[in-house]
Amino acid sequence: MQARKHAIPWLLAGGWLALLLLHEAAFLRLAFVERLDAVLYDLSLKNSAPRGADDRITILDIDEASLKEIGRWPWGRDKMAVLVDRLYNDYGIAAMGFDVVFAEPDISSGIATLDQLAKKELSADPQFLNRYALLRPALDYDGRFAEVLGGKTLALGYYFITPGLPAGVTGALPPPNLPASALGEYGGRLVEAIGYGGNLKQFQDAAGIAGYFSVLPDADGTMRKVHLLTRYQGGLYEAFSAATLRAAMGGEPLAAGVDESKMLGRSYRQPWAEVAGIRLNLNADGSAWVPYRAGAPFPYVSAKDVFAGKTGKDVLENRVVLVGSTAPGLADLRVTPFSSAFPGVEIHAHMVAGMLDGDTGFTPPWARDAILALTLIAGLLLAIALPLIGPVYGLGLTVLLLGGMAGGHYAAWQQHWVLPMAGPLITVLGLYMLSTAYGFLAETRNKRQITRLFGQYVPPELADEMSRDPTHYSMEGQSREMTVLFSDIRGFTNFSEKLPPTELAEVLNSYLSTMTAIVQQNKGTIDKYIGDAVMAFWNAPLDMPNHAEAAVQTALDMQAALPALNEQFAARGWPHVKIGVGVNSGRMSVGNMGSSFRMSYTVMGDAVNLGSRLEGITKQYGVGILATQTTVDADARHVFMKVDDVRVKGKEQPVAIYEPLGLKGAIDAAELDRARRFEQAFAAYQGQQWGEAETLLQALNTESPQALYDIYLERIAHFRESPPPADWDGVFVYTTK
Repeated sequence: MQARKHAIPWLLAGGWLALLLLHEAAFLRLAFVERLDAVLYDLSLKNSAPRGADDRITILDIDEASLKEIGRWPWGRDKMAVLVDRLYNDYGIAAMGFDVVFAEPDISSGIATLDQLAKKELSADPQFLNRYALLRPALDYDGRFAEVLGGKTLALGYYFITPGLPAGVTGALPPPNLPASALGEYGGRLVEAIGYGGNLKQFQDAAGIAGYFSVLPDADGTMRKVHLLTRYQGGLYEAFSAATLRAAMGGEPLAAGVDESKMLGRSYRQPWAEVAGIRLNLNADGSAWVPYRAGAPFPYVSAKDVFAGKTGKDVLENRVVLVGSTAPGLADLRVTPFSSAFPGVEIHAHMVAGMLDGDTGFTPPWARDAILALTLIAGLLLAIALPLIGPVYGLGLTVLLLGGMAGGHYAAWQQHWVLPMAGPLITVLGLYMLSTAYGFLAETRNKRQITRLFGQYVPPELADEMSRDPTHYSMEGQSREMTVLFSDIRGFTNFSEKLPPTELAEVLNSYLSTMTAIVQQNKGTIDKYIGDAVMAFWNAPLDMPNHAEAAVQTALDMQAALPALNEQFAARGWPHVKIGVGVNSGRMSVGNMGSSFRMSYTVMGDAVNLGSRLEGITKQYGVGILATQTTVDADARHVFMKVDDVRVKGKEQPVAIYEPLGLKGAIDAAELDRARRFEQAFAAYQGQQWGEAETLLQALNTESPQALYDIYLERIAHFRESPPPADWDGVFVYTTK
């Protein structure tokens, strides 16, 4: 039964868990999980990013003010030669890197025209050729720039063209740093370029070191990683930040490889690169997470101020200078976790600083297996437990798991491990939300079901109470101690024959409405109407320890309501109504019973049948209510008078029956005295002391004539003429129902 009850939430949880496991196993791509991973990474980065100025790196900005003063970009190579020379000789910088590419010759000096004249039109003019030979070195701006670049601790920049963009080749590339085989199987996972835009060969030859500054954004357009290595025609090439760092640290060759390690019995291979003696673990695609710093860690100096010598030496001396632009017109503004308009050159500055500090992040090769296992274990635990432990403990377990994951993520972050925790987190949150949503829907459905099922049987306030906590009220069959009540109009057949159908319906509706209201006032459940008969019970579906007392009070209230009801009937010319009520307590079966076509919440059992029999014999004793010994034993509030011991048809054991007189303390002394004397007469009757019993009964009948006294006087007269057998036990036997 429990398994059936939890089947749907388990199926829902299993489907959700399977979906997330397929994502973690890379069989399925869930964009929302990847997006959440990015959001979590950005939050973690912002919360942990170091603050404060970095005195190792300065950015030389080709800003709008410089473009306005010096001229549009690209500037003449003569100016660039002056800039480089001034930075090294006047400011004493340690190294520099150009986040720009010098792909085309500088023709601003007119040297191209002179070269053409010297080759063609004026090739035979000695005077021109002599002057040409003297002028050309001064007009060769590219040559002067290449000369200045030579022997400096600097790196040039270039860009790679990646798949999806038009292929092309311009300029010259530096030699590859390594063969692709240096990274083993990871060499094939790197980004493979399909073209490039390099510097003029004379610049590349002069500088020697160069790196690509092209940075690939994530799917959402944000720059979070830098690919430190890219594959092109079988070789591995280094990123601009790595090239700049190598230049600053003496030009030590780049190294790369793969380390093997074991975890939980499995072997994993970790790719790495060594830049200027600094070992950096890489992601599988050769990238590393950029360790952005918060605030403005790197000072910017305007290129025009360096040209003019206005920049203070303290912001440049012994520093690595990166040349780039923040001018919007040069289109080098990128989206990062910190800004939607972040200078591209500063991304490289953060990367250089991060490599120097050993702070670059990476996703370990075992991360996928670990996250897959975490998702599976946490998911199974929560999927199985939530339907069983309820929403409160479920919330506690969910918070515990989320807290554990957050703690694990924090510990991993301190090790520079970037773990994709969105999958496990979404698994746990999704399972809890599914369980909560299903529980809410199921509870709402149960509330509607309970209201629909019990609303017509129990008082509205009880139906509301049940609907607020439907888990405590089951419609399934169960056996429990209960009290049942049957009431019936005496002589209803004759009664109904005297009225036309429409008036009979009015009589019944009025009568049943009155009786139903009394049952509901005493928190009873209406089982059914059988013609003029009312069947009600207590202690289901609501737990009601005083069910016997409530049923007896209902019977008394029903009898008390008849005078007023009969006045209404008399006013309309309707017959006088008398009813008999039987009450019995005992173990009964209660639940939703019936067929697939119609169900009813009802009670069954011997105790129910006995209650019905009692109602039927009330008229035999001339009393309005009869209750059994079990009801009397369970009722401490009312006074009862024993009426008889009977053996009803179908039951071998005798049943003691009583008439309830009213609430204790509410009955006058005369009535209590009559009840005591009747019980004395009944005891004498059962003891076959006919004379004593007769005397008591006659006295009672004289004071207050009642049919009950007449019945026993008739029995005494009968037994005097026909004495009972020797083994007579004083029990009256009913041979009919």
